[in-house]
Amino acid sequence: MTAAVGFGIDIGGTGMKAAPVDLAASGQLLADRYRISTPRPATPDAVAGVVVALVRQFEWEGPVGIALPSVVRNGVVHSAANIDDSWIDVDAQGLFASVLGHDVVVLNDADAAGLAEMSFGAGVGRNGVVMALTFGTGIGSALFVDGQLVPNTELGHLEFRGESIEKWAAASARKRENLSWRKWAARVSTYLQTIDALFSPDLLILGGGASKSAEKWVPLLDARPEIVVADFAYSAGIVGAAMASSKL
Repeated sequence: MTAAVGFGIDIGGTGMKAAPVDLAASGQLLADRYRISTPRPATPDAVAGVVVALVRQFEWEGPVGIALPSVVRNGVVHSAANIDDSWIDVDAQGLFASVLGHDVVVLNDADAAGLAEMSFGAGVGRNGVVMALTFGTGIGSALFVDGQLVPNTELGHLEFRGESIEKWAAASARKRENLSWRKWAARVSTYLQTIDALFSPDLLILGGGASKSAEKWVPLLDARPEIVVADFAYSAGIVGAAMASSKL
């Protein structure tokens, strides 16, 4: 049975955000999202402490969904691109459940964002191959085939010039290198063309923090697939995590 209200936490490379979510129809946050900076270093114990603070902020007593910037299989972390390497092989689901005293589900952050878009946002009713991409500290990806999620794709880590392409094309690269929107859009176009060559998607949903300024770069993109801007920018991971929590 799926609950009408869920609670989601989105753990990012720079910030951790949380809120209760209306899952009956809209996927809208039922309170302003609460944000705490991601601890440095972002070790399991440090992150768990912030998770406790986020849940207490809302006095939430039910199941909790947590979106983590990692490959997550059966609650266990298998990558750590934008969090501390000490997360590798950690049972994140067990860790968070132990400190919260609540049922917890953990999933990849981009997968969570994609689920939000496919259920309540820009991907509603879209079949075929749909790719939701988030542009922020890194690049997250969520792949859907006829509405079904293919989890943990992590396509921001495609190799490009000897390193993960997200180091070159993420929103953080634009800020770090002080690129113009046009120059950064050219990099994103190269990335999207690579995605197209590999997966031939019917639709690309572009989200993440950079989608808040979509008018500055999305019209400049050059790629074959249909491109739309995500309906949920900063809140997509929260919504998708809350969706997962509501099924516990």
